[in-house]
Amino acid sequence: MLHHGPLFRWPRALALAILFCVFVPLHARAQGFISPSYGYNFGGDAGCRTATDCRNKNWNWGGALGVLGSVVGFEAELTYEGEFTGDAPSRTSVTTLMGNFLLAPRFAIVQPYGLIGLGAIRTKARDTAASNSEDSMGWTIGGGLIVFVQKHIGLKGDVRYYHSFSALDFLPIDLERDRNKIDFGRAGLGVVFRF
Repeated sequence: MLHHGPLFRWPRALALAILFCVFVPLHARAQGFISPSYGYNFGGDAGCRTATDCRNKNWNWGGALGVLGSVVGFEAELTYEGEFTGDAPSRTSVTTLMGNFLLAPRFAIVQPYGLIGLGAIRTKARDTAASNSEDSMGWTIGGGLIVFVQKHIGLKGDVRYYHSFSALDFLPIDLERDRNKIDFGRAGLGVVFRF
């Protein structure tokens, strides 16, 4: 599943996320936010088969920084999982960096949202003999709910699915020459601080 072949550089992904923050048009009353989160991965290549069928939840952390209006928003999101495959003989970590567009209509203190985004997924496998890592382009889709308990503080819960591109056959270019692919879901809880 994992082979050395970095095809997407992290500085480029970060620069893209910053550009999205600057140039994505948002509602006039948009506010900035920062949101730490805590969750676990499931399904696909993760150690847990499903969100509910998991003996060993390997908790991960993440965070997002962005802007959120009363209808749309954008976030740059980073997550890290150090024990991605659970009880597998080799330890695998997964780091994601995504720029996400949010559709998030606000109703009083409640703000449900759906999101879709692009970015980078880094996998790193380590065993006693050696380690290798791979960077690839990926996409995410998901949704959740924010409940604002105070004017500038909210609680959120969401589920997101992450997929790396194996190859874009519908384009004349092949973004992933080695055709490796990883996919998984993430269930997370967090706090939203608006400023």
